[in-house]
Amino acid sequence: MTGFTRKTVLVLLAAALVLLPASAPAAEPSLAEIYSILKTKEFVDLTHTFDTEIPHWPGFPKEKRETIYWYDQGVGTMGYGFFAQVFSHVGQWGTHCDAPAHFARGKRTLDQIGVKEMILPLVVFDVHEKAAANPDYALTLEDVKEWEKKHGPVPEGAFAAMRTDWSKRWPDAAAMRNADASGTAHYPGWSLEAMKYLFEERKITASGHEPTDTDPGVSTSKGDYTCEAYVLGQDRYQIELLANLDKVPESGALVVVAFPKPFFGSGFPARVFAILP
Repeated sequence: MTGFTRKTVLVLLAAALVLLPASAPAAEPSLAEIYSILKTKEFVDLTHTFDTEIPHWPGFPKEKRETIYWYDQGVGTMGYGFFAQVFSHVGQWGTHCDAPAHFARGKRTLDQIGVKEMILPLVVFDVHEKAAANPDYALTLEDVKEWEKKHGPVPEGAFAAMRTDWSKRWPDAAAMRNADASGTAHYPGWSLEAMKYLFEERKITASGHEPTDTDPGVSTSKGDYTCEAYVLGQDRYQIELLANLDKVPESGALVVVAFPKPFFGSGFPARVFAILP
Protein backbone atom coordinates (compact mmCIF):
# COMPACT_ATOMS: atom_id res chain seq x y z
CA MET A 1 0.00 0.00 0.00
CA THR A 2 1.44 3.32 -1.11
CA GLY A 3 2.40 5.52 1.86
CA PHE A 4 1.10 3.07 4.47
CA THR A 5 2.71 -0.02 5.88
CA ARG A 6 0.59 -2.98 6.86
CA LYS A 7 1.38 -2.23 10.51
CA THR A 8 0.15 1.38 10.16
CA VAL A 9 -3.16 0.25 8.66
CA LEU A 10 -3.73 -2.24 11.47
CA VAL A 11 -3.02 0.44 14.09
CA LEU A 12 -5.49 2.84 12.45
CA LEU A 13 -8.19 0.15 12.28
CA ALA A 14 -7.69 -0.73 15.94
CA ALA A 15 -7.96 2.93 16.93
CA ALA A 16 -11.18 3.30 14.94
CA LEU A 17 -12.69 0.27 16.64
CA VAL A 18 -11.84 1.70 20.06
CA LEU A 19 -13.45 5.04 19.21
CA LEU A 20 -16.64 3.51 17.80
CA PRO A 21 -19.32 2.77 20.44
CA ALA A 22 -20.13 -0.88 20.97
CA SER A 23 -23.71 -0.08 20.06
CA ALA A 24 -25.54 3.08 19.17
CA PRO A 25 -26.97 4.82 22.26
CA ALA A 26 -30.72 4.54 22.66
CA ALA A 27 -32.52 7.65 21.52
CA GLU A 28 -34.11 9.66 24.32
CA PRO A 29 -37.90 9.39 24.10
CA SER A 30 -39.63 12.55 22.99
CA LEU A 31 -42.05 14.37 25.28
CA ALA A 32 -44.86 13.24 22.98
CA GLU A 33 -43.79 9.61 23.51
CA ILE A 34 -43.60 10.12 27.28
CA TYR A 35 -47.07 11.67 27.23
CA SER A 36 -48.47 8.74 25.25
CA ILE A 37 -47.12 6.42 27.96
CA LEU A 38 -48.50 8.52 30.80
CA LYS A 39 -51.97 8.48 29.22
CA THR A 40 -52.07 4.71 29.67
CA LYS A 41 -51.36 4.93 33.40
CA GLU A 42 -53.83 5.16 36.25
CA PHE A 43 -54.16 8.56 37.90
CA VAL A 44 -55.32 8.84 41.53
CA ASP A 45 -56.61 12.12 42.96
CA LEU A 46 -55.09 12.70 46.41
CA THR A 47 -57.19 15.83 47.01
CA HIS A 48 -60.33 16.42 49.06
CA THR A 49 -63.11 18.56 47.64
CA PHE A 50 -63.45 21.59 49.88
CA ASP A 51 -66.41 23.74 50.87
CA THR A 52 -67.43 25.98 53.77
CA GLU A 53 -67.90 23.19 56.34
CA ILE A 54 -64.80 21.02 56.01
CA PRO A 55 -62.49 19.94 58.86
CA HIS A 56 -59.77 22.51 59.52
CA TRP A 57 -57.36 23.70 62.18
CA PRO A 58 -59.59 25.05 64.98
CA GLY A 59 -57.81 28.41 65.11
CA PHE A 60 -58.93 29.31 61.57
CA PRO A 61 -62.30 30.76 60.51
CA LYS A 62 -64.62 28.95 58.13
CA GLU A 63 -64.63 29.68 54.43
CA LYS A 64 -67.15 32.20 53.07
CA ARG A 65 -68.48 32.26 49.50
CA GLU A 66 -70.43 34.82 47.57
CA THR A 67 -71.98 34.47 44.12
CA ILE A 68 -71.44 37.86 42.54
CA TYR A 69 -72.64 36.95 39.03
CA TRP A 70 -75.24 34.37 37.98
CA TYR A 71 -76.66 33.33 34.63
CA ASP A 72 -80.05 34.85 35.44
CA GLN A 73 -81.05 38.09 37.11
CA GLY A 74 -81.76 38.29 40.82
CA VAL A 75 -79.14 35.86 42.15
CA GLY A 76 -75.70 37.43 41.76
CA THR A 77 -74.91 40.33 44.06
CA MET A 78 -73.22 42.29 41.25
CA GLY A 79 -74.88 41.17 38.05
CA TYR A 80 -75.85 38.35 35.69
CA GLY A 81 -75.00 36.69 32.37
CA PHE A 82 -72.34 34.28 33.66
CA PHE A 83 -71.26 32.52 36.87
CA ALA A 84 -68.57 34.05 39.12
CA GLN A 85 -67.82 33.68 42.83
CA VAL A 86 -65.72 35.27 45.54
CA PHE A 87 -63.99 32.78 47.85
CA SER A 88 -62.75 33.92 51.25
CA HIS A 89 -60.68 31.35 53.15
CA VAL A 90 -57.39 30.97 54.95
CA GLY A 91 -54.51 29.68 52.83
CA GLN A 92 -54.36 26.48 54.88
CA TRP A 93 -57.76 25.24 53.70
CA GLY A 94 -58.67 21.75 52.52
CA THR A 95 -55.87 19.73 50.98
CA HIS A 96 -53.28 22.48 50.99
CA CYS A 97 -49.64 23.39 50.63
CA ASP A 98 -47.78 24.92 53.55
CA ALA A 99 -44.96 27.09 52.26
CA PRO A 100 -41.81 27.16 54.42
CA ALA A 101 -42.62 30.74 55.45
CA HIS A 102 -45.81 29.49 57.14
CA PHE A 103 -43.68 28.71 60.20
CA ALA A 104 -40.15 29.84 59.34
CA ARG A 105 -39.51 33.56 59.06
CA GLY A 106 -37.33 34.38 56.05
CA LYS A 107 -37.90 31.07 54.26
CA ARG A 108 -39.64 30.65 50.90
CA THR A 109 -43.20 31.69 50.18
CA LEU A 110 -45.44 29.90 47.66
CA ASP A 111 -44.36 32.07 44.74
CA GLN A 112 -40.73 31.10 45.38
CA ILE A 113 -41.24 27.33 45.11
CA GLY A 114 -39.97 26.14 41.74
CA VAL A 115 -42.10 24.04 39.40
CA LYS A 116 -39.46 21.28 39.32
CA GLU A 117 -40.42 20.62 42.95
CA MET A 118 -43.98 19.80 41.88
CA ILE A 119 -43.47 16.44 40.15
CA LEU A 120 -41.61 13.96 42.32
CA PRO A 121 -41.14 10.26 43.09
CA LEU A 122 -43.82 9.25 45.60
CA VAL A 123 -42.90 7.24 48.69
CA VAL A 124 -45.74 6.03 50.92
CA PHE A 125 -45.13 4.83 54.46
CA ASP A 126 -48.12 2.67 55.36
CA VAL A 127 -48.82 2.81 59.09
CA HIS A 128 -52.62 2.68 58.88
CA GLU A 129 -52.91 -0.47 60.99
CA LYS A 130 -50.72 1.04 63.71
CA ALA A 131 -52.79 4.24 63.63
CA ALA A 132 -56.00 2.21 63.90
CA ALA A 133 -54.65 0.48 67.01
CA ASN A 134 -53.21 3.69 68.47
CA PRO A 135 -54.59 7.02 67.19
CA ASP A 136 -51.66 8.82 68.86
CA TYR A 137 -49.17 6.91 66.71
CA ALA A 138 -46.14 8.82 65.41
CA LEU A 139 -44.35 7.37 62.37
CA THR A 140 -40.90 6.26 63.52
CA LEU A 141 -37.45 5.95 62.02
CA GLU A 142 -37.91 2.18 62.30
CA ASP A 143 -40.97 2.46 60.03
CA VAL A 144 -38.81 4.21 57.45
CA LYS A 145 -36.04 1.62 57.77
CA GLU A 146 -38.59 -1.19 57.31
CA TRP A 147 -39.77 0.49 54.11
CA GLU A 148 -36.18 0.67 52.90
CA LYS A 149 -35.64 -3.02 53.57
CA LYS A 150 -38.46 -3.76 51.12
CA HIS A 151 -37.91 -1.07 48.50
CA GLY A 152 -34.35 0.21 48.83
CA PRO A 153 -33.23 3.68 49.93
CA VAL A 154 -35.80 6.46 49.83
CA PRO A 155 -35.01 8.27 46.54
CA GLU A 156 -33.34 11.65 46.78
CA GLY A 157 -35.83 14.38 45.95
CA ALA A 158 -38.86 12.23 46.79
CA PHE A 159 -42.21 13.25 48.23
CA ALA A 160 -42.71 11.23 51.44
CA ALA A 161 -46.33 10.58 52.41
CA MET A 162 -47.62 8.98 55.59
CA ARG A 163 -50.63 6.73 55.06
CA THR A 164 -52.83 6.45 58.14
CA ASP A 165 -56.26 6.16 56.45
CA TRP A 166 -57.28 9.13 58.60
CA SER A 167 -58.73 10.69 55.45
CA LYS A 168 -61.52 8.11 55.57
CA ARG A 169 -62.96 10.16 58.45
CA TRP A 170 -63.44 13.14 56.11
CA PRO A 171 -65.55 15.29 56.16
CA ASP A 172 -66.49 14.61 59.79
CA ALA A 173 -64.57 17.28 61.70
CA ALA A 174 -65.19 15.67 65.09
CA ALA A 175 -63.94 12.30 63.85
CA MET A 176 -60.87 13.91 62.31
CA ARG A 177 -59.99 15.70 65.55
CA ASN A 178 -60.96 12.69 67.71
CA ALA A 179 -60.89 14.67 70.94
CA ASP A 180 -61.41 13.13 74.36
CA ALA A 181 -63.52 14.55 77.20
CA SER A 182 -60.73 16.92 78.20
CA GLY A 183 -60.45 18.34 74.67
CA THR A 184 -57.16 16.65 73.81
CA ALA A 185 -57.06 15.59 70.16
CA HIS A 186 -55.98 12.08 69.19
CA TYR A 187 -54.75 11.70 65.61
CA PRO A 188 -51.48 10.33 64.21
CA GLY A 189 -48.45 12.26 63.03
CA TRP A 190 -44.75 12.12 62.28
CA SER A 191 -41.84 11.72 64.70
CA LEU A 192 -39.00 14.22 64.61
CA GLU A 193 -36.44 11.41 64.30
CA ALA A 194 -38.07 10.13 61.11
CA MET A 195 -38.39 13.63 59.67
CA LYS A 196 -34.72 14.42 60.28
CA TYR A 197 -33.62 11.18 58.62
CA LEU A 198 -35.78 11.81 55.56
CA PHE A 199 -34.82 15.43 55.03
CA GLU A 200 -31.18 15.34 56.13
CA GLU A 201 -30.03 11.84 55.18
CA ARG A 202 -32.31 10.96 52.26
CA LYS A 203 -32.73 14.60 51.14
CA ILE A 204 -36.40 14.39 50.23
CA THR A 205 -38.05 17.44 48.68
CA ALA A 206 -41.40 17.47 50.50
CA SER A 207 -43.71 15.49 52.77
CA GLY A 208 -47.43 15.04 53.28
CA HIS A 209 -50.05 13.42 55.48
CA GLU A 210 -53.80 12.89 55.94
CA PRO A 211 -54.53 14.61 59.30
CA THR A 212 -54.73 18.36 59.78
CA ASP A 213 -51.25 18.56 61.30
CA THR A 214 -47.73 17.21 60.95
CA ASP A 215 -47.45 16.44 64.66
CA PRO A 216 -49.74 14.02 66.52
CA GLY A 217 -52.87 15.47 68.10
CA VAL A 218 -51.62 14.91 71.65
CA SER A 219 -48.73 17.26 70.79
CA THR A 220 -50.69 19.94 68.93
CA SER A 221 -53.25 20.02 71.75
CA LYS A 222 -50.41 21.31 73.93
CA GLY A 223 -49.29 23.83 71.31
CA ASP A 224 -46.35 21.63 70.28
CA TYR A 225 -45.70 21.81 66.53
CA THR A 226 -42.10 20.62 66.62
CA CYS A 227 -42.23 18.45 63.49
CA GLU A 228 -44.04 21.03 61.38
CA ALA A 229 -41.59 23.73 62.46
CA TYR A 230 -38.72 21.42 61.58
CA VAL A 231 -39.98 20.57 58.06
CA LEU A 232 -40.73 24.15 57.11
CA GLY A 233 -37.51 25.29 58.75
CA GLN A 234 -35.64 23.14 56.20
CA ASP A 235 -37.09 25.48 53.54
CA ARG A 236 -39.24 22.61 52.28
CA TYR A 237 -42.97 22.54 51.72
CA GLN A 238 -45.55 20.08 53.00
CA ILE A 239 -49.05 18.99 51.98
CA GLU A 240 -51.72 18.47 54.63
CA LEU A 241 -55.07 16.67 54.43
CA LEU A 242 -54.15 14.24 51.66
CA ALA A 243 -56.70 11.67 50.49
CA ASN A 244 -56.72 8.22 48.84
CA LEU A 245 -53.24 7.13 49.88
CA ASP A 246 -54.71 3.63 50.23
CA LYS A 247 -55.06 3.57 46.43
CA VAL A 248 -51.37 4.09 45.60
CA PRO A 249 -48.39 1.73 45.99
CA GLU A 250 -45.70 2.24 48.60
CA SER A 251 -43.11 2.74 45.85
CA GLY A 252 -42.90 3.41 42.13
CA ALA A 253 -45.52 6.13 41.61
CA LEU A 254 -45.07 9.80 40.79
CA VAL A 255 -46.84 12.64 42.56
CA VAL A 256 -47.86 15.94 40.98
CA VAL A 257 -48.45 18.83 43.38
CA ALA A 258 -50.04 21.98 41.91
CA PHE A 259 -51.05 25.19 43.65
CA PRO A 260 -51.49 28.88 42.76
CA LYS A 261 -48.71 31.45 42.92
CA PRO A 262 -49.85 34.23 45.24
CA PHE A 263 -47.15 36.78 45.98
CA PHE A 264 -45.76 36.26 49.50
CA GLY A 265 -48.24 33.42 50.06
CA SER A 266 -47.93 31.31 53.22
CA GLY A 267 -50.19 28.55 51.92
CA PHE A 268 -53.03 27.72 49.55
CA PRO A 269 -55.36 24.86 48.62
CA ALA A 270 -53.54 22.41 46.34
CA ARG A 271 -54.51 19.83 43.72
CA VAL A 272 -52.42 16.72 44.26
CA PHE A 273 -52.52 13.49 42.24
CA ALA A 274 -50.47 10.35 41.78
CA ILE A 275 -49.51 8.61 38.54
CA LEU A 276 -49.24 4.89 39.17
CA PRO A 277 -46.50 2.71 37.65
